[in-house]
Amino acid sequence: MEQEEYTKEEIDWSYIDFVDNQDVLDLIEKKPGGIIALLDEACMFPRSTHDTFAQKLYQTFKNHKRFSKPKLARSDFTICHYAGDVTYQTELFLDKNKDYVVAEHQALLSASKCSFVAGLFPTLAEESSKQSKFSSIGSRFKCF
Repeated sequence: MEQEEYTKEEIDWSYIDFVDNQDVLDLIEKKPGGIIALLDEACMFPRSTHDTFAQKLYQTFKNHKRFSKPKLARSDFTICHYAGDVTYQTELFLDKNKDYVVAEHQALLSASKCSFVAGLFPTLAEESSKQSKFSSIGSRFKCF
């Protein structure tokens, strides 16, 4: 919209072509088959390990153009983001995803008079309608 405004006002500028990252966003957060959804699913099974999680990712995304398995890694994966490739190590993914913010603590922080603190812990519409008080770290991460 800003670029259209520049054209209307005949401002001298160079057009900026923005890359559409929807495929990367879908890879990471799409329900039911994105990486975060698969991570949440793996956390529900007691026998899941970072190796089984990684194998599930390799199987699910083997043909995805933005996802790859590094040659010498057993459980790492690489996502080709707009700015370049980023390799993630799945060790502790499951453990960290099982951490959670206590609902009472979140309510206290979101009610802070300091707008910065309150903005760090917004109440999500989907959380307020859920019966369960558990919200994975991965699903919280999607909100930002």
